Amino acid sequence: MKFAVQYLSFFVIQSEEAEADSAAKRYKHFQTLTHEEYLDSELRSFLNGEFARIGKRKAEINPISDAVPTKIGRFLVEPGHELSSNPNYNLFQRIRTAQDKEQFHAMCDDLIRVYLDASAVRGGAFIVTLAKMNELFDDPFLFILKCDFENKIVRVSDERSLISKVEMAINGRNIKSIMYPHMPEPGMLEEWELKIHQASHARYFEDFLKYVSYEKSKPEIVSDQVAEMFAEYIEAKRPEVLASAPEPEAAAAAALAEEGAAEWEPAELAQERKQFELWSASEKRELQELWAHERVLEAAARLTAFQPELELKMKLDGVAIRGHMADYGKSVHLASFNGRYVVLIEGDSFTFDRGLSPVELLQPDDISVVLERMKQLQAQREAEAEAAAAWAAEPDSGEPEA
Repeated sequence: MKFAVQYLSFFVIQSEEAEADSAAKRYKHFQTLTHEEYLDSELRSFLNGEFARIGKRKAEINPISDAVPTKIGRFLVEPGHELSSNPNYNLFQRIRTAQDKEQFHAMCDDLIRVYLDASAVRGGAFIVTLAKMNELFDDPFLFILKCDFENKIVRVSDERSLISKVEMAINGRNIKSIMYPHMPEPGMLEEWELKIHQASHARYFEDFLKYVSYEKSKPEIVSDQVAEMFAEYIEAKRPEVLASAPEPEAAAAAALAEEGAAEWEPAELAQERKQFELWSASEKRELQELWAHERVLEAAARLTAFQPELELKMKLDGVAIRGHMADYGKSVHLASFNGRYVVLIEGDSFTFDRGLSPVELLQPDDISVVLERMKQLQAQREAEAEAAAAWAAEPDSGEPEA
């Protein structure tokens, strides 16, 4: 994957990070290079291979999480309007169609001014490049690169001073980038899409490209699907709840239905909806004990039909369990035993790593033996708890004071 640079503009952004307003952000244009000037410049060695790395970097339309560094963005347009109605697209196209060095520099100048309006912009090098893949495409790709300034960078100086401080040092390993258009596969272009790469904690480019949208991550999609299934469950439960509702509530529901008003929500169902909303928004969620195994199995099958590799992750007390949603009901089973939770995982073989342990020498007992052992342990825990409670309830048996 070889890219030939046509034009490149190099800017430096100087920003007072303590101040958030754009007036504190300044930029300076250093040079705009043609293809021949780029080949003779130091930038060629600095950016050597970077364009190919950006082009090869894989990204999914629906990423595995919202914090992935590489994402696919899509230009936003109003229904019925063309791509040319998008301001970000238009700016990119003006740069891609620049006819000479001066016009390219002028368009890049417009670009960096828009970029400086983004929040949390840090100082660093800002590089805009047009580069062609001559063997595949006639039109060039637009690359926008940002290298933040590195702190506390020094270089070896001489025998006397040993080291000297380097001002405005940049590092090629932490380059943030935009590539347009997106190339899902060699020879294939998506003119509606671009690819961004940035540190997970930074959102410079997402803030900069205000008219670009990003699809939901896979966990977000799953959460939406589960919420939809829960809504179906509530609607299926509604007739049963209405049938058992007190007479005044049932009469009120019937009156509303006759008037064509919105369906009346029984207090029981309204409470369940509220609890679900609070529970689903929590970072750590507990088992709800709401659905039967068959309903959960059906819901898991609906999810894995679209995402076969969907993960299943949970913790039982402090023990982490990680598998696939498709394993639920097949090789991963959740159960209750003597008032406590149990996870049963079945398979043909165990594998261990990171050092030997005595557990690896075990001759496993039959599950009936293990269940009996668990009963005995539970009885022992209960007896110890009762003894501790009885001891705490006894009066002080110490020697009386003289």
